Amino acid sequence: MKVSLFITCLVDQFTPQVGISMTRVLHKLGVEVEFLQAQTCCGQPGYNSGFKTEARKLAERFIDIFEQSQYIVAPSGSCTGMVRVFYADLFKNDRVNRDRAEALASKTYEFTEFLVKVLGVEDVGATYDGSVTLHQSCHLLRELNVEKEPRLLLEAIKGAQIVELESSDVCCGFGGLFSVKYPLISGGILQDKIDCIKKCGAETVVACDAGCLMHIAGGLSRQRVPVRTMHIAELLDSPAINK
Repeated sequence: MKVSLFITCLVDQFTPQVGISMTRVLHKLGVEVEFLQAQTCCGQPGYNSGFKTEARKLAERFIDIFEQSQYIVAPSGSCTGMVRVFYADLFKNDRVNRDRAEALASKTYEFTEFLVKVLGVEDVGATYDGSVTLHQSCHLLRELNVEKEPRLLLEAIKGAQIVELESSDVCCGFGGLFSVKYPLISGGILQDKIDCIKKCGAETVVACDAGCLMHIAGGLSRQRVPVRTMHIAELLDSPAINK
């Protein structure tokens, strides 16, 4: 089995360690991993801003690059959702590229989804000494219907104490461009999330999307709340991190 990594813009620019951890976990499970260096943005920011012509160009380039891949795996429900759900809209009047987009969508997975649904793995052999709570990112949950997979993987981590987060399925307020266009609303939603995190008492907040984690981490840092944020790929690679 061979996987092409789809490393999203936020991971590439701000949290490259997430891509490294994802690669380590896949290698540990016997999966061959490749990184196609020509890859760039999937087009989601342009699409969400209404610039569909520009987004379509990026989407077509993305398809050109990844079309021959056996599987495409990304550490993001948001960007995976763009490929799986919204490429069909971008190419709804272009039969050839619509068919290509649908074929690509059928082999594109978010990281936890791929581990559980494709590899059939819940226990990756990770260990972590501490309490952990899960924030469920909107795109992963609502666009891809991935709910149980992250939980199953967390529950199998040896030593980890899983703490339930109140309103874990409620938005953190990031929403990509939403947080830029509506900062006051975004900040209010974030405060509700931080209040829930403080209430649950977990030492570490885990999510599957870098955007959510950056937003939450910023709020926690500004309020000097001593809670760590971590992408689930990092946690599943926790023996390497804890060294």
